[in-house]
Amino acid sequence: MKELSLNILDIAENSVKAKAPLTQIILTESEDLLTIEIIDNGCGMTSDIVKKVIDPFYTTRTTRKVGLGIPFFKMEAEQTGGTFEIESKAESEFPNDHGTKIKATFHKDHIDFIPLGDVVSTVTTLIQGHPDSDFLFRHVTPKGEVFLDTREIKNELGGVSLAEYEVIKWIEEYIKEQYQSI
Repeated sequence: MKELSLNILDIAENSVKAKAPLTQIILTESEDLLTIEIIDNGCGMTSDIVKKVIDPFYTTRTTRKVGLGIPFFKMEAEQTGGTFEIESKAESEFPNDHGTKIKATFHKDHIDFIPLGDVVSTVTTLIQGHPDSDFLFRHVTPKGEVFLDTREIKNELGGVSLAEYEVIKWIEEYIKEQYQSI
């Protein structure tokens, strides 16, 4: 993919499909490294599926025969000299503690580092497309932090859908303002 934010979108969409009530997107940035973690409490995967999910020729989709999101994300991290980890606990095996965690670290000074891209649009697209799911977004940089938790917004709105145009525009502006202040 041309931007890491598109990988984030793809993987977070998988979290929603896995019926995760909460998907956390955590970006931690230093001068040299960018770490992206996507953590959900969805149905999770068995250890056999976890081993297969990094294979581009494995997918659960019926519309195509390849699944490139996670394999590309792994490759993009490793091409920069970074790392990739995936952990998952299937709900069938761990009924009270299930979900998936994906963590990729990128060396930002490497020639193969792909830009982060438009993470604001990624987050607002996820929220607008899945207003009944919850998302926690945190981007920690050396200059400051950007934070959004849809649970807090829903609590303040008292039943107004996050998919409403005015709400989505407010969320978008709220995130942009935080980025401008760091």
